[in-house]
Amino acid sequence: MNTACAAGSADSSLRGHCTALLTILFWGTTFIATKVLLEHMQPLEILFSRFVLGYVALWIIMPRPLLHVPARQELVLAGAGFFGIFLYYLLENVALTYTFASNVGVMVVVAPLFTALLARFFLPGENRLRLNFLLGFLLAMAGICLISFNGTRFALSPKGDILAVLAALAWACYSILIRKAAEFGYSSIQVTRRTFFYGLLFMLPALYVTDGSFLPQALSEPVCLANIAFLGLGASAACFVSWNYSIRVLGALRTSVYIYLTPVVTVLFSHFLLDEPFTLMICLGTILTLAGLILSSAEDLRELRRLAPRRRH
Repeated sequence: MNTACAAGSADSSLRGHCTALLTILFWGTTFIATKVLLEHMQPLEILFSRFVLGYVALWIIMPRPLLHVPARQELVLAGAGFFGIFLYYLLENVALTYTFASNVGVMVVVAPLFTALLARFFLPGENRLRLNFLLGFLLAMAGICLISFNGTRFALSPKGDILAVLAALAWACYSILIRKAAEFGYSSIQVTRRTFFYGLLFMLPALYVTDGSFLPQALSEPVCLANIAFLGLGASAACFVSWNYSIRVLGALRTSVYIYLTPVVTVLFSHFLLDEPFTLMICLGTILTLAGLILSSAEDLRELRRLAPRRRH
């Protein structure tokens, strides 16, 4: 029986790692669609449209409503919608108007460290902040700096950089709240759908203030509609469900380290799809980032190897 439990735990953990990796591979490509849409729509219009589509898609996939949710649980779900769906994307987009994209790319990847620090206070059952995690974080950050700046001079832009760091903090808060929500017993689709609802609710006044349209005319153009479909169905509906599943299985801290891979995926797809150069600096940065991810996940890898022989029996 213990062998069966261990095998089940290993299978579940492996699925959690695989879904986190696939989610990041998908999220790393979304910059292409967003870049196209920014030529036709405001940032908040893009966010509102993609999450409305994602919300509708999740209702179609699972039409069962989430009823009789206790007030405390509802508050956690609302908080996750506020921090992860609304505030994170809003801060990131505004940060891009004040500082360089490379700065934002580096600052936002601080999210795993914030997640680790918050987990110590709000998730007592989570993995402790270990030395291998901190060393892995430093390695990954060094690699991400090489990738983001790629030989260019680093220039601080306090207003934009602070907003980007706050975006990373918002994502860490989202991760902690989703881990809390995983204890409620609802499915990942139901949890994701409810957080989308609250995120959209918080977007409404911001969209009104910025004179954005709830149904942008640009969506009548096939190229815009196709890119919104990609972001709404893939990057929003599918990816948030898979990411939340990984947090449910692995925990907020172990899942968050996969964020290190986002810049790596972005530069790789930039090279293959947009024919952007893949320089020696990017190559070194990629190696360092992967090394940091492996070091941060060293305990998980050892655990999976330890349980693998049991699974064959």
